[in-house]
Amino acid sequence: MTTLLVFVALVLAYGLVSRLLGRHAITGPIVFVAAGLLVSPDALDIISVSVEEEAVRLLAELTLAIVLFTDAGRIDFIAVRHSPQIPVRLLAIAMPLTIGAGIAVGAVLLADLEFWEAAIVAAVLAPTDAALGQAVVSNMAVPARVRQGLNVESGLNDGLSVPFLFIFIAFAGIEGNSGSTAFWVQFIVEQIGLGVLVGLAVGLGGAWLLKQALRNDSVGPTFQQLTAIALALIALLGAEELGGNGFIAAFVAGLAAGQICEPLSARLLEFSEEEGQLLTLGTFFIFGAAFAAPRIDEITWEIALYAVLSLTLIRMVPVALSMLGLGLTHATKLFVGWFGPRGLASIVLALIVLEEEGVVGREEVFTVVVITVLFSVFAHGLTARPLAMAFGRHCERADMPDAPEMQEVMPIPTRFRDEDERMMA
Repeated sequence: MTTLLVFVALVLAYGLVSRLLGRHAITGPIVFVAAGLLVSPDALDIISVSVEEEAVRLLAELTLAIVLFTDAGRIDFIAVRHSPQIPVRLLAIAMPLTIGAGIAVGAVLLADLEFWEAAIVAAVLAPTDAALGQAVVSNMAVPARVRQGLNVESGLNDGLSVPFLFIFIAFAGIEGNSGSTAFWVQFIVEQIGLGVLVGLAVGLGGAWLLKQALRNDSVGPTFQQLTAIALALIALLGAEELGGNGFIAAFVAGLAAGQICEPLSARLLEFSEEEGQLLTLGTFFIFGAAFAAPRIDEITWEIALYAVLSLTLIRMVPVALSMLGLGLTHATKLFVGWFGPRGLASIVLALIVLEEEGVVGREEVFTVVVITVLFSVFAHGLTARPLAMAFGRHCERADMPDAPEMQEVMPIPTRFRDEDERMMA
């Protein structure tokens, strides 16, 4: 009860000064992670919360499932096809290269981990989180094509990274002799196959039902939103009940539902801007108190260096390679490469790995991921607004109306819009 009281008091306090803090590059995740660190048993000992608690895992998993569903559901693939180069290259080229680079660096720096455990670290840290770079994807000073590329990337790469993770977990289990090859092959097939099937069934079926209800004017605006979130949770829990992966199911359900029921996308956007932010900030608060605080003493120079490289070269070099031939400036490639923050998806996926007994080095995997996310919360949060403004001024001064960065794109709603933009919508 004390934990909940401290959290809601923090929501009140932050809400009263949120716009003022935002102008000074102090983001919500920074505030809530820092507060979690401060009140944790390892600091002021005001709250008692542990990563082993069932409520902690439940909050994190439900939040990620809803974010996966809402992010996938708001993507307009017609708009993406209108200008596909940046998002497609980030997802199809940069993301696999980033995982590969993460594996290579991890195999060298993280000597206590086996090869497939280093691969697990790389997969968990592959997805990016728009919440930590909110000032980038919502800042109108940044060219629309760049904002949209980062927006689509963050909306899809968390779901796309999950199959990589569970394949690597299976190989780690085989390497650690924790099960037969047949067992782990069945594990992969069930996790991915059943996850996709359940997601398609829930997404297509649920969206069709909602579309019929909208046509008959039998559902109110509030329950349009609640129905959409119910679909995310049905996909998550249904897939888990059948032995599939709930996160893959939630992601696929969002993709399917968003394409056949257009009003659903608007409701998902409303939820992600309001109630969804509360869930996300709650997860970051628990992350600071239960995940990060106990792991700070375990930081070694190898872990710290890997975290720094994960946020810089391991992502920035693959992004630059993926952008070859598009005619983008070096400033744009650096900007896109830097804004690959690690957040909610990495937190929850690391928690899943921690419970996989087949991964012998799961404790160190968890520590590496937690420290990397902790660095990212502050590094990307503090730089998002000033670098977005600086990049916008650079594009304006360069006077490059015909440059690829300045091409017009069909708009896709972001998970986080500027407050003034939301008031006008």
